[in-house]
Amino acid sequence: MNKKVYIVHGWGSNSKSKKFIWLKNELEKKNFEVVLLDMPDTLRPKIEAWVGKLKEVVGLPDENIFFVGHSIGCQTIMRYLQTLPVDMKVGGAVFIAGWFKIEGLEKEGEEAIAVGRPWIETPIDFEKVRSVCQKISVFLSDNEPYGYIEENKKIFEDKLGAKVIMEHNKGHFTEDDGIIDLPYVLEELLRISDIN
Repeated sequence: MNKKVYIVHGWGSNSKSKKFIWLKNELEKKNFEVVLLDMPDTLRPKIEAWVGKLKEVVGLPDENIFFVGHSIGCQTIMRYLQTLPVDMKVGGAVFIAGWFKIEGLEKEGEEAIAVGRPWIETPIDFEKVRSVCQKISVFLSDNEPYGYIEENKKIFEDKLGAKVIMEHNKGHFTEDDGIIDLPYVLEELLRISDIN
């Protein structure tokens, strides 16, 4: 059975992001089936709507299913995984600029604070996520503009047993940061899916 990757973009983004189109093309060369999602109301992401969309598209996954998330997309994937039956397993997940704590929302204004708060304050069932998804890799940047780099790294490692890879000078891994391809993400996906 073919392996399948679901890619969930971040806040204010969409499926046309250059880095994800690049990743989709490279994965398809390796015979992965790739689904690039467009999440609802991307400028005002809501937990229920985003998790609901992922549930609707993926259905019940299995060990040939993998996930890639960017920023709030990582949160969406974790919150989706915690809804799955206990005995279910997925292949793995690769998170880019994932976070549990962020700073700087106040710079974006009151609406950003209101939209962001539920994502920060609604707990994630780490044990459930970890039992369903045992291979999690996370890419963080040493100049992440939303801060809490060490705290987020520690939560990923301690709570999810994740492999955290620190990249140099990649910001929040956006096109504004010069990120138009993701060779390191490709390599990590191939590693966790046992494809060389």
